[in-house]
Amino acid sequence: MATTAPAAPGERHLGLGTKLAYGVGSVAYGIKDNGFSTLLLLFYNQVVGLPADQVGLAIMAALVFDAFVDPVIGHFSDHLNSRWGRRHPFMYASALPIGVLYLLLWNPPRGGSTAETLGWLFAVAVLVRTAISCYEVPSSALAPELTADYHERTSVLGFRYLFGWLGGMGMLLLTFAVFLANTPEYPQGQLNPHGYVRYSYVAAALMTTAILMSALGTHRQIRHLPRAAPVRPPLKRTFHEILGTLSNKAFLILFLTGICTYTNQGLTFALATYFNTYLWEFGSHVLVIYTVAVLVGVALAFGFVRILSRRMGKKRAALWCVAIYPVIASAPLLGRVANVMPANGTLILLPLLMGLTALAIVFGVGVAIMLASMMADVVEDAQARTGERREGIFFAGSFFMQKCVSGFGLFLSGAILTAVAFPVGAVPGKVDKAVLDQLIIVYCGLMAVFSVIALFVLSRFPLGGEAEHRQRLERLAETASHSSPLPGSEPEIPVIE
Repeated sequence: MATTAPAAPGERHLGLGTKLAYGVGSVAYGIKDNGFSTLLLLFYNQVVGLPADQVGLAIMAALVFDAFVDPVIGHFSDHLNSRWGRRHPFMYASALPIGVLYLLLWNPPRGGSTAETLGWLFAVAVLVRTAISCYEVPSSALAPELTADYHERTSVLGFRYLFGWLGGMGMLLLTFAVFLANTPEYPQGQLNPHGYVRYSYVAAALMTTAILMSALGTHRQIRHLPRAAPVRPPLKRTFHEILGTLSNKAFLILFLTGICTYTNQGLTFALATYFNTYLWEFGSHVLVIYTVAVLVGVALAFGFVRILSRRMGKKRAALWCVAIYPVIASAPLLGRVANVMPANGTLILLPLLMGLTALAIVFGVGVAIMLASMMADVVEDAQARTGERREGIFFAGSFFMQKCVSGFGLFLSGAILTAVAFPVGAVPGKVDKAVLDQLIIVYCGLMAVFSVIALFVLSRFPLGGEAEHRQRLERLAETASHSSPLPGSEPEIPVIE
C-alpha cells in the first residue's frame, strides 16, 4: 500500500568514492560471466571431452532455475528489515559461498562418466548462479535507491558495467597471458587443463574480495536508502506481488530486449574463442591482445554512452547501439566466408580484427548500460502505478537478462557446434573450411534475427525522457509528503563508518 511503501529517493549526486565502491562489486559477476561465456564451453567440450550440445544444454537448464530464484531473492530483499537495511545483509552473506562454488565448478571429479560429469556441471552451475544472485540482485537494486537523478543513474550504472567488464576481461587477460600461456606441450595454451585449475583459485579469491569491498564501501549509504515496510507479506501474496510486478509493460519490453541482446553477446563470446583458435588460428598470446581490445572497447563505451544518452535520450541511444553492434561483430566473419579478409598470418589481420572487436564492444556495452539505466527509471513508473517500490524484483529480471549471456547464448553455441559437426579435440589449422563457413553463417544469421526482434520490441518502450521522469518524481514526492516518510527522515540506522 502507498502508506507503507518507501518513498522515492532524492536526486542526489554521489561522490566518486561511492561510485567506485558500488562498481567494484561487479568484478565478481564479470569474472563469473566471462568465465562462463568464454571459457566454460571450451573447457568442458575440448578439455574435459563432453559433447558441446550437452554442455550447452546443462548450462541452459541451470538458467531455468534462475527464472524462479532471482525474483524470489529480489522480493525478500525488497521486504527485508534489518539494522543494515534491505540489501547489504545479502551482499555480505554471499561473498564466501561464491568463491568456494566457483572453485568447484572448474575442478570436476576425475574419472567420472559423461552423465556424472554433466550432473556435476549442472548442479554446481545452479549453485554458483544462485549464490551470485544473492549478491547481484540486491546490489543492482541499490542503483535506483542511491539516486533518482535521470543522468546520475546512467553514471552510477556506468561504473557498475565498467568494473564488471574490466574485472571479467582483466581476469581473462591474466588467464591467457599466464595460466593458459602457450607451452611446448600445449602450443594452444587454451587447451591446457592445468591452467584452468590455477585460474579457478585466483578467480575465486578475487570474486570474494570484490564483493566484500563493495559491501563495506557502500555501507555508509544505508542511512540514505528507502527502507522496507515493517510487515512482510504472507507467502501467497509474495508470489502474487512478483507476478504483478513482472507484468509491467515497460519492464517486459526491456526484459525481452535484454534477452535478445544478451543472447547475442553470449553467442559472440562463447564462439569468439573457437573463431580465434580455429578460424584465425591464433595462440593464447594473441588471445591476450584480443582481451586488451575488448577492454579498450569497454573504456571507450563508458564515456561514449553518457554522451550519446544526453544528446539522444536513453531510448534512441539504446536503439542505435542494438542496431550497430551485430553489424560490426559479424563483418570480419562474413568477410572471411566471402574471401575478402586478409589471410591468416598476414600483418594486417590482427590489427584489423582487434580494431573491429573494440568498436563492436563499444556498442555492445552501450546497450547494457542503457537498458540498466532505463530499468532504474521503470521503478518510479511502477511506484506511481502501484504505490510500492520493488527495485529488487525489477533488477532480478534485469539480472536474469544478463545471465542469458551464459544461458541461452551458450546453449545455442553448443547446439550450433554440434549441428555443423565441429569435431571434439579439434586441431587448429585442420578443421574443414566448410565446417567453419557453416558455423559463421548460422552464427551471423542468429545474430541478425535476435537484433531485429530487439529493435522491434524496444521501439515500443512507453516511458519518455528526462522531462517526463522529473514530473513523475515530483508527483511521487508530493504523494510521499502525505504518506510515507522520505528516506533519512526517520532515526538513522546504525552504520559502520
